Amino acid sequence: MSVMLHKLNNIRTLRAMAREFSIDVLEEMLEKFRIVTEEKRSEEETLRESLAEKQEKINSLLELMKAEGISPDELLGDAAAPAAAGKKRAARPAKYRFTDLNGEQKSWTGQGRMPKPIAQAIANGKSLDDFLI
Repeated sequence: MSVMLHKLNNIRTLRAMAREFSIDVLEEMLEKFRIVTEEKRSEEETLRESLAEKQEKINSLLELMKAEGISPDELLGDAAAPAAAGKKRAARPAKYRFTDLNGEQKSWTGQGRMPKPIAQAIANGKSLDDFLI
């Protein structure tokens, strides 16, 4: 919370601040707070009504669609299918095969960081083509 909000929200702080003002000034501030509060309530009520209106329109359109035998999925067609499916890219096939430091056969697609055994072999004079599958 901001410092001002903290002060306005604490009864002890308000009492201490009120000692500095006359009753007339405090009543004027109170009236201004009431006005601001009513404006805020009005804004929230307007927003609530517009959201309810929108939801009512959506519900009526859905009822019309159901009456005609149309589902929302059909309305969207193929546009919603890729997003719903969450398709991932297929894994890339391995291009290179090598033996790691533990003596196990491993493969590498050629993407990303080059495995150490291949990098060491290339540094010692071998070619990357020697590891092709």
